[in-house]
This record gives sequence, structure tokens and C-alpha cells, in this order.
Amino acid sequence: MKKYINKLKGFFLLVLVLGANSCGDSYLEEVDRYSIDSESYFNSETDYYNALVGAYDLLQSTYLNVILGEIASDNTLCGGESATDVVAWQQIDDMIHTPVNAELKKLWEWMYAGVNRANFILEFQDKTDFEGKEIILGEAHFLRAYYYFELVKWFGDVPLKETRFVLGDETSVPRSPAADVYALIEADLKYAVDNLNYTAPQVGRATKGSAQALLGKAYLYQNKFTEATTVLDQLITEGPYDLVSDYDTIFETDGENNIESVFEVQYSDAEGAGFECLQCSEGNVAVGFNGIRNYTGPTFDSGFSFNVPTQEVVDEFEAGDLRKDVAILDIEAWATANSATYGEGNEHTGYFNRKYIARKGDLNTGDQNLTNPNNYRAIRFADVLLMAAEAYNRGEISDSKAQGYLNRVRERAFGTANDVTSTGATLTDAIAHERRVELVGEGHRFFDLVRTGRGAEIDGFTAGKNEVFPIPIEEIQFSNGNWAQNDNY
Repeated sequence: MKKYINKLKGFFLLVLVLGANSCGDSYLEEVDRYSIDSESYFNSETDYYNALVGAYDLLQSTYLNVILGEIASDNTLCGGESATDVVAWQQIDDMIHTPVNAELKKLWEWMYAGVNRANFILEFQDKTDFEGKEIILGEAHFLRAYYYFELVKWFGDVPLKETRFVLGDETSVPRSPAADVYALIEADLKYAVDNLNYTAPQVGRATKGSAQALLGKAYLYQNKFTEATTVLDQLITEGPYDLVSDYDTIFETDGENNIESVFEVQYSDAEGAGFECLQCSEGNVAVGFNGIRNYTGPTFDSGFSFNVPTQEVVDEFEAGDLRKDVAILDIEAWATANSATYGEGNEHTGYFNRKYIARKGDLNTGDQNLTNPNNYRAIRFADVLLMAAEAYNRGEISDSKAQGYLNRVRERAFGTANDVTSTGATLTDAIAHERRVELVGEGHRFFDLVRTGRGAEIDGFTAGKNEVFPIPIEEIQFSNGNWAQNDNY
């Protein structure tokens, strides 16, 4: 769907809802200015399709969710040029963030923009009939679930609606309990599972497998282990997915949308962007931010040296693990071997997130650091196997099944059988270890720690506070007392 998203850049859907413009003061500000009269829209299949493209478009802004999910964890340090480079990220890294945080405000706004675009389609789902509409509606349900899942895992209780948010809702619509948000996520994903196929109409669009995987993940986040095993087993046994044989190929451009990809966020370097509107970029902004500072040499391009892996996560890899050199770039060793040069930024560790740093060969359209074409592998089959392993183990359902799924991932990682045979709590720790090294750099670590009660492993983490992030102060103010702030912020 990469080229189809580009096709509609500048289309009215990009300003259809509040929050797409980061200059707004509230995620509901000026909705009416950009509202489209339903009488003049949703009159054809093309209208529904174009609206769907608009709903997909906000996925590209989730580069922020990914990079902050690593920075907030014990996997990486914020880095950057100096300790004042993107202060909001530095604060999250140090767990001293407050409700006054411009980056959390963006995340809130952009995810609600995605919700509203999906809601716009679903609000008028019965207006016009055409063959194949159930596919578009299934994808709209998936996308709404995806955006709400991001909101609930970042902020906990959040405002919830199944129709478009409008100006004034901030003072009347309450923050719904997380359980209610998850209930809608589950309902949306079950609808998507029932109405989508394993093969998408276009590469990059959500499938039945995408919906099953996200549903299993939503169950896992709620400790609904039996439900998680059921849906994840269906995906594993009935879906068309498998592990690619060579881990090294996954994160290169020719490894995009392969047999291991259950859902990918599509990015392109065909259209440039600037810092005044990062969410407008069709490229993966995180890639440039992760990049090597002042780099000259082969293979890679320069970047801003944020999100630098720690020695601790490097040491987490076992001897013989083939994933280490794919996930982690040891810049000193690389520079020596390849006659490259580089600069050292803030909190320089000597390591970079090799999965998502800029490669040579893209078009460098606009600001080259903002338009990298690297897709984000949002849900990989390896993640599905490890989620299933965790559900079987932590739900005390079957440690043997858990071992089977875990060891399937490990065999690929070591190039030969390297089985874990432990059970119980020791197996739980082994699965957590495997998730860390398999998925490092992909934005999952903070939430894995929090949802399993291990947040205290993060430096500066305060129990009873840092499990979720603060509601942006602007939203609290605009709610006029309707929304209370998260505890201890």
C-alpha cells in the first residue's frame, strides 16, 4: 500500500481530523473546520477507499511510538547531540517526564487522529453498498483497534467513542476504563478476523492474520492467557506465515513484506518532508534519528545518534546468537574494518540500532534523515510465536507447547537446535529473555516489562506511576475538569 498512501498525500483526508496537525492545542481543536458533510461523501467505493487510505496514513506517525518504546526501556539511552537535544525524549529516558511533554502530546494527537479517521468510515458504513465493502470495513475496524491499543498501552484509561470525536466532547466524554477500551479493541479485531482474508487486496494492507495477531497481543496484555493461546494457535497453524531462514534479511528493503511479516507499516522515500511536519513524512523518521552521527563510509548514511543500545542489552545476547550483529552495530569495530569515520553524540555507547538505521541507496528526497523508506515490522511471526509461548507458560496451560514455540525461534537464531528445556518460572524468564534479544530495537521492551510487573528494572521507574504516561497537560486543561490526570503526575 506504500504507493497508494503517497498517491493521496495532500488529499483532504490529511486534515480531516484534529491531531493530524501538530500545531493544534487539543486533539479536538477545530474539528468542525475540517469536517466533511456525509451527504457529499461516501457515495462510492472510491470514497470509502480514499477514506481508508487516510486512516492508514497515521500509521506512519507511529515512528514516534517505536522509538520512545525503546528509549523508555532499559534497552537504549536517548542519545542525540547533547543532553538538551529533544528534551522531551531525554526526560522519558530518565523517567522524569511530566504532563508538559511535547512528544507525548504528539503521540496522543496522532493516535486520536487515526481513531477519528477510522471512526469516520465506520460511522457511515451503511451509506453506500458495493462488492467487497466488508474488506474495507474490516480494515477500518483493525485500524481503529490498532490506534486504540497504542493509546491504552501508553496512557491507560482514555476517552472512547465509536463515532467521530467532535468539539465539546473533551468536556463531556469521560476517560473510559482500560477494560472498556480493550473490550472495543477485541470486538473490532474479531470483526476484522471474520471479514478479512489472509491475503490482502494490496501489499501492506491489514489481513486476517494481522487482526489475529493483534487480538492475541491484546489478550496477552490483559493476562487473558487462554484466549491468547486460542487465537494465536489459529494464526500459527492456519496462517501463511513462517520464519524466514536468514534473520539478516528481515530488516533490509528486499526483506519487506515477506513470509514473516504479519503486519508492516509501509514507508517510502518518494516524497520529502521537513521538521515542521514530521508526521507528514512518507519516510520512517525513526531511521534518521537512530542513525550514526557524522558518518562517512560504506553501507550506512548519517543520522542523529538517538536511541543508542546499552552495553547491558548487548551483553544479553548469548554466545553464538546470530542475531547480535544484525540487531546491534558496533560502530568502532565497523569503522576499523571499513575505513569509516563517525562522530560521538550524547551518551555515546559505541552501539547503534542496526535494524533501523539509514542505509545508502534511497532517494534522499527532502531532508534525507526524514524520508528513509525502511518499513516498520510492526508484528513479525517470531513475535507471534513468542507471544504464544508466553501465554502457554504464564497461563500454566502447557509448558511443552511453550517450549516448542520458543525453541522454534531459537533454532533460527543459532542456526541449529539450541533448546530450552526448563519449565515454570525459569521458562518464563527464558521467554522474556528471548523476546528481548529477538525484538530489540523494535519498540516493545518497555511495555513487555510493565505488563509483566518488571518495570522496576528500568532506571528511575516509579511503581504506581510510570506504568503509564501522563495525559498531556493541554488535554487536561481543555477538558475543564472532566478528565483527571494519571496517578502521581
